[in-house]
Amino acid sequence: MDDETVATLLALNRRFYTDLAAAFAASRPVGDRALLPILPHIPERARVLDVGCGHGRLALLLARERPGSRYVGVDVSAELLAVAGELAAALPPGIAAFCRADIARPGWTGALPAGPFDCAVALAVLHHIPSFDLRARLLRDIGTVLAPAGRAILSTWQFLANARMRRKVVPWTAAGLAVEKLEPGDYLLHWKRGGCSLRYCHLVDEAELQRLAAAAGLQVVESFRAGGREGDLSLVAVLQREKVSPLT
Repeated sequence: MDDETVATLLALNRRFYTDLAAAFAASRPVGDRALLPILPHIPERARVLDVGCGHGRLALLLARERPGSRYVGVDVSAELLAVAGELAAALPPGIAAFCRADIARPGWTGALPAGPFDCAVALAVLHHIPSFDLRARLLRDIGTVLAPAGRAILSTWQFLANARMRRKVVPWTAAGLAVEKLEPGDYLLHWKRGGCSLRYCHLVDEAELQRLAAAAGLQVVESFRAGGREGDLSLVAVLQREKVSPLT
């Protein structure tokens, strides 16, 4: 995918989260049961990085379910981070912190507090990153801030296997983009809650997830389906650094 198309798709999604931040946050409640399946993979008293944190709802869940944990959320959307700050204001001081950085650009990890992190979470994020190369780079970046035994938890929508989500797919002409400039698995989905907008989504299936992990020097240690009304909207994967075999 060429740089101009990547920039166009990133701008499309940023415009969505700028214009509809409040509507998006309202659609993702703090008490969403879809978050619960990842809890067993987050250690007690862990230092957790939430990549593409949105309005920071994971911070409140960890405060309740993982007391003693420390949370850092990073997102490019000032509007969503403002909502996150309001939600986190109810938490005791020092439990949660937020920083603004563009995870699609090199060097974003420099905006983070000093690591490493026991766990990095990227929920419903990877499928909004255009191009295989950029998705692999983001995973590599996440790997660099993990502790040696740390793990990354990812979730990606399996929207083509979901009838409700398939109805959201619209032609690329709606965004003025030619199909030949895109990669296989790229789709355009509409949003009609609290306003109308479009979002770029890529179908990251299990095969691509394995390729991305390998390109990033990570390995998938577990995967399962969870989330959505039907309980299987997302592919959830737990990753860790690849183990290097000792020389013999």
